Amino acid sequence: MQDFITNCILWTFALYGLIEIIKNFIYIHSCNKIHTEGINLIIAVKNQENEIEGFLRTLNFRLIYGKENCIENIILLDLNSSDNTRKIIENFAKDYPNIQLLKWNEFEEIFCP
Repeated sequence: MQDFITNCILWTFALYGLIEIIKNFIYIHSCNKIHTEGINLIIAVKNQENEIEGFLRTLNFRLIYGKENCIENIILLDLNSSDNTRKIIENFAKDYPNIQLLKWNEFEEIFCP
């Protein structure tokens, strides 16, 4: 009787895992049919040296391991911060190529011609 219960539990987990794999496979292939360059997330920051690194790590974690796979780039717009916000973002951007740091005048040149 114990063998029967154990086998039922194992088969249930195996079928559940197979269903999840099939769902993810279908989801990935349905997203690839959408021809888009993705979304650029623009975040304005000013004097946020205490919060910015934690925010960027959380956001990057969600992008890498989460379901937010439509976001291509994160553009941080520095509004003339007077603290170390800019340095923190520059150091973080070295490790992650999808993060860009722009000053306000650079942003206007690119996005507001």
